[in-house]
Amino acid sequence: MTCPFNGSRVTFMEMTEDDAQAGTNKVALGQGVTYGQYLQLHKLLDCQKLQSEEQGHRVDDEHLFIIIHQSYELWFKQIIFDIDIVRELLNNTIVDETKTLRIVSGLDRTVRILKLLVDQITILDTMSPLDFVDFRKYLTPASGFQSLQFRLLENKMGVRPDRRIRYNAQHYKNVFLDKNESQTLEESEQNPSLLTLIQNWLERTPGLKQAEVDGEVEEGFWPRYERAVKRYLGDLYEEAMREGLPQNVHDQLLAEYHKTKDSFATILDPKQHAQQILNGTRLLSHDAMKGALMIYFYRDMPRFSQPYQILTYLMDIDSLFTKWRYNHVILVQRMLGSKQGTGGSSGYMYLRSTVSDKYKVFLDLFNLSTWLIPREYIPSLSARMVKTLSEHSNLNTSIMSSESE
Repeated sequence: MTCPFNGSRVTFMEMTEDDAQAGTNKVALGQGVTYGQYLQLHKLLDCQKLQSEEQGHRVDDEHLFIIIHQSYELWFKQIIFDIDIVRELLNNTIVDETKTLRIVSGLDRTVRILKLLVDQITILDTMSPLDFVDFRKYLTPASGFQSLQFRLLENKMGVRPDRRIRYNAQHYKNVFLDKNESQTLEESEQNPSLLTLIQNWLERTPGLKQAEVDGEVEEGFWPRYERAVKRYLGDLYEEAMREGLPQNVHDQLLAEYHKTKDSFATILDPKQHAQQILNGTRLLSHDAMKGALMIYFYRDMPRFSQPYQILTYLMDIDSLFTKWRYNHVILVQRMLGSKQGTGGSSGYMYLRSTVSDKYKVFLDLFNLSTWLIPREYIPSLSARMVKTLSEHSNLNTSIMSSESE
């Protein structure tokens, strides 16, 4: 068999040293801004003030401690910037589907940044607990709990006030005494969160509700799904009741059937779903859950490809926040043991309580797998729905708009 490249090697273009040096020092022209001016490095690199040094007892590791936390704040700023763009794109009665790639891109970038932040915290492991103790006394009452951007990010994502772990039995906003900061936090709670906007978007999932076509009513996805679940549960029951099964196998299969049936009842019965919301174990509306399930089942359809990516990235973001909180808890335990936090909290014990589902904004998406059914039971789409889910509804409008411009 002959090589498709005919045995040739990839070679770089030959050049002389003079060719490599053929350029212009544009800085000498005195036009525009330099690298340092553009990034304002004279300000940025002058922000590391070691409290231990100012107290006459410099501890070298304090420099790393400051750099790590300043880096976090810069990345928080970028995440907020991107999440705000995503929220703006979603905050419409009709979301332009030709712009969902921008939403996907913004969430993808957020995921990548959070992966970096999860790993970045481990750099602090290079600092010994004894070195931290040497400069920690100079930090009081400074605490990561006072990070305004992190609280804004939680609010913009959709962490509800009633699900927050109280800080020293007080409201989290009590540590923000500056009037402008308090006002900014209030606004972040009042404006639609990403969770709310995603819920509204999912409720409008194409094909979810019945539609009238040529004078005839075509049922939506949900009645078809209910029948499919009924058929699936019926087959599970028949398998459990099959003759000739050993008693222990029969009992196990029957128990599994009843457990599965009860699980599906919590999503099929609107009253049970409403009770779950009242209990705080679910956050998304019933219609939003239906829309998310429909996207899961038909994610191979062109129109649902990017929405499925969006749901996946939202879960990734939740997972990475949880991992970051966990890594932070382990770091604090290693550095402080059971000491009180510099801001006055119980330290490790308080932080450990925040690593829970209470801070998972998109918890409902994680639980969708509970109500998935095998592929052979998934309802077939009508010819009209296949056509609908193969075309982006805003595509023709977008093309016409660009042509008219």
